[in-house]
Amino acid sequence: MASVATVFGFLLIMVVNTVVAAVAIRFFRLRLSTTWGTVVYTALLVPLLYVVTTILLSGFIGFGGSGVRDRGTALILVWVVPFTLAVSLDVFWMPSPEEVDLPEETR
Repeated sequence: MASVATVFGFLLIMVVNTVVAAVAIRFFRLRLSTTWGTVVYTALLVPLLYVVTTILLSGFIGFGGSGVRDRGTALILVWVVPFTLAVSLDVFWMPSPEEVDLPEETR
């Protein structure tokens, strides 16, 4: 049986990974002009961000606990679920990139 601290740690990692993925995917959709560019950058860079946040939160800080028996379930909880939630948030609930006004020049 999982302890309360382990469950809390997994939930914290899931929330952080969801926020990181949602912000990254939104940034790619707004800044890149092609659909395939967004897909490629999302598929390649978001998992790299997940590696960093997962190592930081579960390795150095110690959230998530060390008593995980099934690593496949842990991987699904901290990577797959946040990624699919972030993609669905951006695709279904955020306005389309064509509807967002961006400044003509950057400072």
